[in-house]
Amino acid sequence: MMKVANDIIEWLIQSGTLAVLVAFLWAYAKPLLMAKAKTAKTEQSRQLWTLAEQVAEAAVNTMASRSMSGSEKYAKAVDMVQTSLAQAGHHIAPEDAEAVVQSAYEKSGLGDKKQKSTDNVNDTQPVLSK
Repeated sequence: MMKVANDIIEWLIQSGTLAVLVAFLWAYAKPLLMAKAKTAKTEQSRQLWTLAEQVAEAAVNTMASRSMSGSEKYAKAVDMVQTSLAQAGHHIAPEDAEAVVQSAYEKSGLGDKKQKSTDNVNDTQPVLSK
């Protein structure tokens, strides 16, 4: 039995059939492996973005009570997001950190209070017509 198996394997190698079989299987398996790797990378990116959003929310809420200008609070929150993620071993581009902080600020409703009070002031202004 072992002799037959050895003869079959030797024939596969010498005839080139084994190389063709391996090439065929690789052509079939490679797209599946690439799709799996892409899916894993997408999932990892989504988890990183979720983490960045959570850190940005905390940074925005922390900065809300500070007596600093809006641009200083924004810059500090962006820095906090980048620093926190870097400490966890994740690095994001500065523009991504800015985007996630802006999104957290908009979701927080902190800007709505100011906007509403401005809207109320505008509602009470007389309208002049000529």
